[in-house]
Amino acid sequence: MSIDHHDVREPVDVPDRDGTESADSNERVNPFAQMSRLGVLVLPIVWIVAWVLALTEVQASGYHSGQGFSINAIRWMLYLPAGWMFIVSGLMHTKFAKRTAAMIGWQTNGFQYELGFVCFGLGIAGVYASTHSSQSWIAVTIPTTTFLVFAGINHVVEMVRDHNYNPGNTFVCISDFGVPISLWALLFAAHIV
Repeated sequence: MSIDHHDVREPVDVPDRDGTESADSNERVNPFAQMSRLGVLVLPIVWIVAWVLALTEVQASGYHSGQGFSINAIRWMLYLPAGWMFIVSGLMHTKFAKRTAAMIGWQTNGFQYELGFVCFGLGIAGVYASTHSSQSWIAVTIPTTTFLVFAGINHVVEMVRDHNYNPGNTFVCISDFGVPISLWALLFAAHIV
């Protein structure tokens, strides 16, 4: 089932200066609801930010001089999109489950909470791996990329089969495929796999 963006709006009852509600108060839109619609862009933006930090040679935590571009970039990919963004995703799928489901075009259910719990675990592992050895990078990259690629395939299937073009179902594909491609390309470039 697909819902359009109008279903996600939440009216705000704002009293006039005299304390009464204005006639057009039901037509106003909660600014937090508006911002949450932009939240779907955070995933691809964080992936891009990780690349920008690596390309501008900002040293990631755990990086030592002389390790090279690929190692620094891997650390950024694990720390930001494969780390903190998964933690934020876990929060979105648990604490803000209904709003997150609506942005994707889903209905909230128990599986969404399970998804959130998995995201917490992957994110914590990503942050941990970003400052540790290459063995931890591979150990985190395998489940992270497996999850993201199959989630991305599911989103594409929903677009084709169900015509679900909600922003949370479409824009997320950028990072669903971009992060795994980035991680594996960097692991190969660094001769770790």
